[in-house]
Amino acid sequence: MSAYLKRMKRRKEKRKPKAVGHRGLGQTCLSSMMSSDEEFSLLPDNDQKSHPSPLEVVRAEIEKYKVTHERLVADKKDLLKARDEQLQLAEEYRNHSVKLRTMLEEEEQERVQSMKDGKAKLAAMQEEEGRLKGQLLSMEEELRHLDEQTLHLRQEAEAFPKVPEKKVVFTGAVSEGAEAVGFHIKSHIVYPMEGGTTLITFEEDAVAQNIVRLRQHMVKLGECYIRLEAEPVQLLIPSHVEVATHVCPKRILISDVPQDVDKSRLVDKLEIHFSKSRHHGGEVEDAEMLHDDGNVVLTFVEDTVAKGLTDRQSHKVDLGSRQKHYVKVTPFLSGEITDLQTRASVPTRTVLLTGIPDIMDPVDLQDQLEIHFQKHSNGGGEVDAIVYNPPGGRTLAVFKDDCAGEEL
Repeated sequence: MSAYLKRMKRRKEKRKPKAVGHRGLGQTCLSSMMSSDEEFSLLPDNDQKSHPSPLEVVRAEIEKYKVTHERLVADKKDLLKARDEQLQLAEEYRNHSVKLRTMLEEEEQERVQSMKDGKAKLAAMQEEEGRLKGQLLSMEEELRHLDEQTLHLRQEAEAFPKVPEKKVVFTGAVSEGAEAVGFHIKSHIVYPMEGGTTLITFEEDAVAQNIVRLRQHMVKLGECYIRLEAEPVQLLIPSHVEVATHVCPKRILISDVPQDVDKSRLVDKLEIHFSKSRHHGGEVEDAEMLHDDGNVVLTFVEDTVAKGLTDRQSHKVDLGSRQKHYVKVTPFLSGEITDLQTRASVPTRTVLLTGIPDIMDPVDLQDQLEIHFQKHSNGGGEVDAIVYNPPGGRTLAVFKDDCAGEEL
């Protein structure tokens, strides 16, 4: 538009008449008219015909200005039209830029939302991956546990047929119902006694219950009396036991050993025999005899020796006698308590006496207490066992099974 305006300005300057020429022509005409008043004639003059009159000149100038005005009006219309077109174009550009900005904002929002959705999906996939990995590890751990159980059961299945035979005999005793199922264990309960107490076991249950019922007892010791309290003994004994067994890889159980050989010598001979490589043995870490059945347990340093010996089972051993003796080698089953439930038990023949001061020799005091509770006049009876623990002393009382009841 600026180039167009400059071009129109130059065109106007070219069309503009010079003012000096016009003024000179007017002045000439006026001077001519003033100088020729005496010579005025109605007849036309040839010189005057060659020059236009001022009015004609003015009219001509007016016509020129009209033409210029019309052209300027046309140019103004063109400029207004061009301005309107530019304004319309600018409005279109503005609307288009608004639309583009709106589209860009919408695309940015969609991109941000898409990124959020992608991050959420990625987090969900990572969480799912973690859960699946956890399940995989759990399944692998369970599979490993099952493999261990399978190996353990296989070893036990192989070990059970090889266990040493135990000789049994029917003695005429019978059992019925639930008592026919299960096994019995011998009680061996260690009870720590406090200082200044006495455990006394009577031959009859009724005597012990009478002593507990009377509770307070006055005992004469020489020239003085002491006051004692009698109360029942509270023991915890197993009511339910579950034991898990497994084959020990370093130990063997040797059975069918001769009973007429010295025990320590027998253990030494077996240790020497099975420590030699030519007997498929190895270095022995420990040797022990089980006194309840007379069998011997050997523990090797390496865990590869026991399996080879138990596969063979029968072994010929030189025990120093004229003839060699055959012994049986089987796997050693170790036990682990997996579930132990206990219950409270009160011995019916044993009474705990408390509050005993240290006023005389412990042996004499124990004798005096036994004499006192043997007398029927004191509510007592025949004493089966008695133990006195003086104040500050440390004594462990052992309770065992007895055919008549508890035994101290």
